[in-house]
Amino acid sequence: MNGSSTVEKGPPFRDGYPSLAAWIARDPDSESYVFRKFDRLSARNLLNLQSHLIELERRIEDWDDDARRSQNFDVRQSLRRWETFEELAKDAQRPEHARIQEKMKLEAELREKIREYHEALVLQSQISNLDRPSSRVLSTFRSFFSKPSTIVSGKAKHMLDDAEDLVALRPPADTDPLSRFLRDYWPFRGTVYPDPRDNTQHFLESHVKWVVLVISIVVAAILLIGAITSLYFVRRPGSKRQEVFAASAAYAAVLVVFVSRDIDKDGNG
Repeated sequence: MNGSSTVEKGPPFRDGYPSLAAWIARDPDSESYVFRKFDRLSARNLLNLQSHLIELERRIEDWDDDARRSQNFDVRQSLRRWETFEELAKDAQRPEHARIQEKMKLEAELREKIREYHEALVLQSQISNLDRPSSRVLSTFRSFFSKPSTIVSGKAKHMLDDAEDLVALRPPADTDPLSRFLRDYWPFRGTVYPDPRDNTQHFLESHVKWVVLVISIVVAAILLIGAITSLYFVRRPGSKRQEVFAASAAYAAVLVVFVSRDIDKDGNG
């Protein structure tokens, strides 16, 4: 995705979220799916859940300590035998029934909160591994978002201000220097949708991959043929033809290993 600022040409006007959502969904490679991570709020939520579990942990440990000191054998036995604990919880006539019910509620609360906490941890771990949008995507997004006027109002109009708090849901797979250069300076005209309010140009990521592939093949061929040609024209006395062939073969083997390593690295992500 690449582009310049949009130009307002009278009605229909940019109608806020409907126009913004349509613009985000228009990108065929989904690079425009850029949103806030809310890092501070996420950390706050994890801290709150953690504190709740710390307090819950204390209450459960207090109950266990009271049960160990209990004069009732069944209550002490409930710490090591789950069946006894369930029997005490079902028998409403037992004097320790209320205390056992309290423990049952603590166990139920623990199951709920520990699941919520662990799910939040896993999700935050996945979100933390997401990449930020590239400067090209962010610049294009900001241009459409704010020109000729901010497309949404209220607090949301500042959603793109903090680049460190933004995440790209689908960044480009190839991040090598050549691919990045071609995306930033794509030489061909991209697709422009028939919308007078938007002249953002879109180009397909597959086209970038093909151009990179062609350039890589050409460069590899030049390196291989150039080296062999240089060896052919060597006129150093004592150089034998078999030595020239051996040097050429060794050089070709090094190139194969180098290219294979790059392909394997790209294939493994």
